[in-house]
Amino acid sequence: MAERAAAPTIILPDDQVAAIVEAMADAIAPRIDDETVFVCMLTGGVWFAADLSRALSRRGRNPMFDCLWVSSYADGRTTTGVVQIRAGLQRPVQGRRVLLVDDVVESGLSLAESARIMRDSGASQVLTAVFARKPIAFPRAIEPDFTGWEAPDRFLVGYGMDMAGRLRGLGGVAALD
Repeated sequence: MAERAAAPTIILPDDQVAAIVEAMADAIAPRIDDETVFVCMLTGGVWFAADLSRALSRRGRNPMFDCLWVSSYADGRTTTGVVQIRAGLQRPVQGRRVLLVDDVVESGLSLAESARIMRDSGASQVLTAVFARKPIAFPRAIEPDFTGWEAPDRFLVGYGMDMAGRLRGLGGVAALD
């Protein structure tokens, strides 16, 4: 039988998550328009992207929505160092501003590769927004344009972050260490 993981300890409750998203929408709204392509990075970015897109709509911004499915972690706790593209965009980005949206940036590899794909596809500008940025001991491949929360150096789950596909649906953010 598989070992059970430690119970998650909530370190960022739902109401604080919501406040961070609202503040990010305030910062992002002036920089985008309805012709922007809002790209949710799957799978972890779904929760943040849904909340952020609604918050932007409340500010009169209704960009086109799309998804890019990338992976560099598989089911491990650390990056494999290789970014896999599992599914590409459904709409063209050529000549358009793109807002890449993800749950967390740690190494920055997935975000950097996704930004490269957008530029190579002809995007006129690529902006990046992440809910959380974790501290790391080496330079990231990319620094996000918008960051909601400076996360601690802990193994985090909830609000899109996971442990082998589990615990993404927690409303707040929890640590498993």
